[in-house]
Amino acid sequence: MTGLGPASASASRTNAPSASQQVAPVTGTASDTTASTASASAKEQAPPRGRAAATASPLYRTGTLPTMRCQAGQIRAGSAASYRVFVTKLIRCLNLAWKTQFRKTNLGFSHPKLRFSTTKVNTPCGRWPSSAGGLYCSSNRTIYIAVTREVLKNAQPANHAQFIAHEYGHHVQRLAGIMDYYGRSIWRASSSTKLAFSRRLELQADCLASAFLRQAADDLPVEQAQWEAMVSWVSANGHKNWPKNDHGKGRSQAYWMERGFNAGSPSGCNTWTAPTGRVA
Repeated sequence: MTGLGPASASASRTNAPSASQQVAPVTGTASDTTASTASASAKEQAPPRGRAAATASPLYRTGTLPTMRCQAGQIRAGSAASYRVFVTKLIRCLNLAWKTQFRKTNLGFSHPKLRFSTTKVNTPCGRWPSSAGGLYCSSNRTIYIAVTREVLKNAQPANHAQFIAHEYGHHVQRLAGIMDYYGRSIWRASSSTKLAFSRRLELQADCLASAFLRQAADDLPVEQAQWEAMVSWVSANGHKNWPKNDHGKGRSQAYWMERGFNAGSPSGCNTWTAPTGRVA
């Protein structure tokens, strides 16, 4: 994730292996859009502001995410068309899951926009990080997904689902007011403080993604051996694309992935009150 203040961008990797496959880091960017929005209800309230938005979010009290029938289909290695279909269907599943979860609070919900990228593009949040397979820009509420040869080498749905759900997790943070708290906190902060806040933001997105993955595991599918291989790979390699340690060490990423998967709920994802050692 590259934190760029209130109009922040988050970037992630899609190179975690399946039980039998490991692929290289990916890069990407550029055109094609699909967008969807949900209207606000009269009962909706503005998200909390300040530290409480992150440390005491209403989302932490909403219980497990709904069990999802998420038949996103298969990705054919090298096939951009199958990847676009998979991502689009997965985003629909994420929309439904998180819309249902937000209904348990008085917070408003809206769908993010989705933009597929084949060449480099500057977003309202700045330049696309070279090591990223996708990013979320909070200022235009858009998830950018790369469609490149490197991305398409990995045809494992669960790997891509975790990565895409991570980017969606940043949209959840945006709607819940957590992203606003993050942006205000790092403004004029020291470099070390900015990195510490970035790690809490990114590790929470890892956790939220895994909570969703748990609830959609039967349909994607996500098998135990594959999940264990993903977590093991992330523990050993997850930090290597982020030399500034703005995403957390590999073992920290693996820890929060497992917390989210075991809980199946945002309740396990409060990185903002976690000890420093857990978000290192």
